[in-house]
Amino acid sequence: MKHVVLSFTLFAVAYSAKAQTLHTDSLAAGKIEEITVVASRISMPLNAIPGAVALVNSNELSEMPRSIAVDEALRLVPGVRIDNQANGERVHMSIRGQGILSERGLRGIRVMIDGIPVNDPTGFASDLYDVEWLAVKHIEVLRGPSASLYGGSSNAGVLNIITQNGGTKPVNGTIVGATGSNGFRKVMGQLDGTVNHIDYRITASGTSGYGYRDHSAFRGNLLNEKLNWKVTEKLQLTQILQLTGYINQNAEGLNLRQLDNPRQANPDAIPCNEYQKTRRLTNAILAEYHLSSGQSLKLSAFLRQTQYKEPGSSAVQYRSFQTPGASLEYSLDLTKGSISNHFLVGLDLQWQTIDELKLPNIKQPGRTEQRGEISEAVTEDTLLLANQSISQRNTGLFIVNRMELGEKLNFIASVRYDDISNQLDDRMNRPVKLSGEANFKKLTAQAGLAYSISSLLNIYANWGLGFLPPATEELASNPDSYGGFNKNLTAATSRGEEAGLRGSVNGVFAYDMTGFLLLTRNDFYRYRILPDRPLETFYGNAGSSKRYGVEAWFRFTPIEPLSIEAAYTYSHLIYTSPDSINGLWLPNSPQHQLSADIDFTPVKAFTLGLGADCQSRWYIFTDRVHSHVSQAGFSLFQAHADYRFHLGNNQAVLSLASRNLFNAPYMAFTEPDPDGNSYQPGPGREFFCTLKFRF
Repeated sequence: MKHVVLSFTLFAVAYSAKAQTLHTDSLAAGKIEEITVVASRISMPLNAIPGAVALVNSNELSEMPRSIAVDEALRLVPGVRIDNQANGERVHMSIRGQGILSERGLRGIRVMIDGIPVNDPTGFASDLYDVEWLAVKHIEVLRGPSASLYGGSSNAGVLNIITQNGGTKPVNGTIVGATGSNGFRKVMGQLDGTVNHIDYRITASGTSGYGYRDHSAFRGNLLNEKLNWKVTEKLQLTQILQLTGYINQNAEGLNLRQLDNPRQANPDAIPCNEYQKTRRLTNAILAEYHLSSGQSLKLSAFLRQTQYKEPGSSAVQYRSFQTPGASLEYSLDLTKGSISNHFLVGLDLQWQTIDELKLPNIKQPGRTEQRGEISEAVTEDTLLLANQSISQRNTGLFIVNRMELGEKLNFIASVRYDDISNQLDDRMNRPVKLSGEANFKKLTAQAGLAYSISSLLNIYANWGLGFLPPATEELASNPDSYGGFNKNLTAATSRGEEAGLRGSVNGVFAYDMTGFLLLTRNDFYRYRILPDRPLETFYGNAGSSKRYGVEAWFRFTPIEPLSIEAAYTYSHLIYTSPDSINGLWLPNSPQHQLSADIDFTPVKAFTLGLGADCQSRWYIFTDRVHSHVSQAGFSLFQAHADYRFHLGNNQAVLSLASRNLFNAPYMAFTEPDPDGNSYQPGPGREFFCTLKFRF
């Protein structure tokens, strides 16, 4: 627990200072019954939600050192672990240990951007490259089983990202420029405003960097557009456009002998020119129509088109995605005496078609590159390893009811039925076709109670059934061939319970504490096939697991200039069957996590901040032979200074920030792979400078 002591030592440094806090729209500054959450499908005040919820507001988002990845945004959310694998935007994210095994992307977490799902029909969210964090208004994080709300994609929880609308004037503008260590650059420009009944926002940005390690450069470009039109008093329309391009080199992991030079790439990474390249276009429209008092309809529809390329150490993968989807919701509010019912019934529909080719990757032993250089891989076009098409569909029917029993007690129940279909068409000319299907159907339910004694104390309890079907990446990683589905996989099912309490005291102190238990059957694990296919990752059903823990958050503002915030997570995540792994820790699961921040504003225009991120030791592998292998924990410290000033009538902010202030060595990510190349070192001390200008 020395990491905990180090972090709380920071609190004493600035406790006696005087300043004006910036967190005026946070939970600590308001009553919990006045804060509305929409990720639970029925909009409701925070004190009515019978589960763990974290809110990240715009002030907290403005303090992100680089504003490029979700690990910066969710630092102070308990129960969440995010590994920034390559010092860019490619991350691994898990909630309560769900999603820790993904090679890339997010599993078991429902991700939405302005109401549009990022997950595909199987529940897999490939990345968060579509998010311009400088244009995010706030984020809602629901932790715990929410499968009855959004299906298997929300077995661990929900990440609801809500972006900014247009400003009040007809034309507003924002310009941001940032630079920093390891070749980091970012520029962003935004125009927004309101004209009559229409508000709009257009945001464009470009990001690049060398990365900390060799062959870990990244480059990304974004164009986001959002328009809200109040057509009539009853009809509201929202139109969204997202255009994304992102490429990041893949340095791969190192073995223990190679860690004497933590910046080097794996010996195969540069000769094979490994990277991931994504190009994506998303169009969406959302409509809300108020039929009458207490009745409304919501309709959303979207089309996402993606081109993906990944040269790996053994093959080059090309994928083309077409992902349409739609959702329809009908809500009805009924009140009789002191009892109010808020009823919601809906239908989620989503499809996806994937055209995939795999070609041999031509390894170039003498290949070299300039630091930060990104070039295309060389493939052998005369030989196909796989040529296939995957068709996927998810139909989800759900019912949610919130019952207000007087002013203090809320009861919520939901039920959902999901039907997920995966069809593979093998187009290779070979004697045995690998065509096949993998279908999963499941009924899930959830029920909870929330009782609000006062703003000082709100207690809640929640129970839910969940399931996690094999996702696109797991199904397509076939241990028997380069094509076809992994036919050995089945869906994981779970039962989760949680109980907690939260509240706020006169805008000075706010807190939230949750205890959880999650029992899972047919949980997943990762493995490799040695010696035949040692460089690929495959997935299987390991058995059962038991996860329990405590999540705590608080914010303390003893005097106006000073704000202290901290998030702590205790997790105990182990396999319980079969006997071969009974009692072993789930990989990448530290028992203790702590993040803390202090903000001190001695004068209105100037803010100083200190922060710490600490994790305890974690285990890497899931077999008895390597079960003793673990990775030491770490404590990383950061600092920032913000100066706010005016240029004429326009606002500007100059920010300086440092991450890993004391240059501590640590592992950004460890892969649970038996080949030994498991270690991906994190960056040393970094500095960043950002100038934001609003007119």
